[in-house]
Amino acid sequence: MRTMIRTVSLALACAVSFQTGAADSDFDQAWTSVERRFDARMAEVGTVGATLVFLQNGKILARHNYGLADKESGRAVGTDTVFHWASITKTFTATALMQLRDRGKLSLDDPISKYLPEVRQVYNPYGSMDDITLRQLISHAAGFRSPTFPWGGGEKWHPFEPAAWSQVAAMMPYSRIHFEPGSRFAYSNPGISMLGRVVEIVSGDTIEEYVSKNILMPLGMTRSYFDTTPYHLLKDRSNSYWLKGNKLSAYGLDFDTGATSGNGGLNAPVADMVKWLNAWLGLDDSAPEILQRETFDEMWQTLYPTDDTSVAEYMGMVFFTIQVPESETHIPFRLVGHTGDQAGFTAFVYVEPDSKTAAIYNNNTASDTAFKTREIIRADVIQTLFPLFVTE
Repeated sequence: MRTMIRTVSLALACAVSFQTGAADSDFDQAWTSVERRFDARMAEVGTVGATLVFLQNGKILARHNYGLADKESGRAVGTDTVFHWASITKTFTATALMQLRDRGKLSLDDPISKYLPEVRQVYNPYGSMDDITLRQLISHAAGFRSPTFPWGGGEKWHPFEPAAWSQVAAMMPYSRIHFEPGSRFAYSNPGISMLGRVVEIVSGDTIEEYVSKNILMPLGMTRSYFDTTPYHLLKDRSNSYWLKGNKLSAYGLDFDTGATSGNGGLNAPVADMVKWLNAWLGLDDSAPEILQRETFDEMWQTLYPTDDTSVAEYMGMVFFTIQVPESETHIPFRLVGHTGDQAGFTAFVYVEPDSKTAAIYNNNTASDTAFKTREIIRADVIQTLFPLFVTE
């Protein structure tokens, strides 16, 4: 049985002013109970390494690091560990698209075929492909499948993702629209990859260049990057793992998301993700405005119910919202955020806009229980921590 190394970093501000009057001791007690259950769950499912962070007013109130970033070297998860954020990358690509919309470079009601005429090769039993819009794609309501590849695979020599857009385009004749566009939600990785390609066509930059220039650099996210790790960050890069029964296999430090990097290619330490969530909440006066407040609010609409039966969840424009009902201890509140799952990593980020609180989670070990584990940690954070700041 592998040895788990536990590292804890709990930083409580000496003078925290909670908007709702929650006492430091109340949060300290709640965090300790969450931390204890977190450790128990990670040990139970065989997680190699993970982190959980809670924020208020843009500052880290508490952070708990569990286990190893790299098992072979014995390197523990730490403050500077660089995780892969998988589909949370979609929030950056959607923000890039909305920046271009706000600058008058495109309209959400434009057909996707205006920018990607190759989509006309997709089989659409519900009408013309010229009727499918950027608005439907950004809301996962266009009818495309979920996985990038339309067929099975799994051989070690298969590419992780299509290396170039031409390979994605070549799959269009093997693709179909699965339901009436605009009628409901169905998560689609190809759909968001198409939006990343639209950003490239409209801006003239690759999606990695555009996001770096117009989001990462302005926000000071200097240790965030797509795909291959820069040499100076390799010492902090988390490996990722797949646990099947009692067999643990490493994915390796790097993998190439190719033409789908705007869909799931971002790597970053928690400190940079804090800056990203602060941008959502408008908390850093020293950083430039990435999007207008009105545009974020537009993206946080509740347009379609999702298929997550564990919470009352809705899809907006790439962002998910969770409507948390009233209880004896708190008023109703909503969370806005996204989850991620790729190559061994499972993660979530959520903000509660009114109380300016947020939570960040990442786990570097995939298994048959990884989704359930994320669901359990999320539920604990929602039930135990967020209510301290939204109580009347």
